[in-house]
Amino acid sequence: MKGTGQRVWAVFVDRDGTLIDETGYLSDPGRVRILPRIAPALRKLNQLGIPVVVISNQSGVARGMFTVKDVERVNQRICDLLADENARIDSIYFCTHHPDFDIRCNCRKPGPGLLIAASKDLGIDLPESFMVGDKLIDIQAGRAAGTSTVFVRTGDGEKELVSSSKEVANYADGICADLYEAVDWILDKKRLPR
Repeated sequence: MKGTGQRVWAVFVDRDGTLIDETGYLSDPGRVRILPRIAPALRKLNQLGIPVVVISNQSGVARGMFTVKDVERVNQRICDLLADENARIDSIYFCTHHPDFDIRCNCRKPGPGLLIAASKDLGIDLPESFMVGDKLIDIQAGRAAGTSTVFVRTGDGEKELVSSSKEVANYADGICADLYEAVDWILDKKRLPR
């Protein structure tokens, strides 16, 4: 990606509730459960050379519930499980902050900081990219960074659609059942083969 001189577009993906089961403050790699159809969805992107970048809030660190090392162990477990199914994530960015426990920052979603950092690090063209997530804050972060956005009904998605349907409709370019459907939606928008 970086170093080619050419900016690429990417798919940014929330972690908990979008890639894996939403279990609250996850610090145990043994509790990681990849959601159905995730590996096939990521394989489609991998085969087309489209970077997949995870964007995640991990305020359990600021709350003292677990450490950065715990987050990294969980992330590694996700990558290992996906590799077992011939799928991969290209990069993972996470925010450990929470304004009630440490600092106010721009990297905590709905802020766009992590997407902007990934864009700079990896040479990603944000206006050509997509953010996919199951929470309003995921979609708001994508919109704030200038990406297109896709809301999914997995994780907290159904609940958020009930409680925040107008806000979701205002921020999301598309609403899909899961990441697999979201990838097909994105590929259709880009006029690429599914």
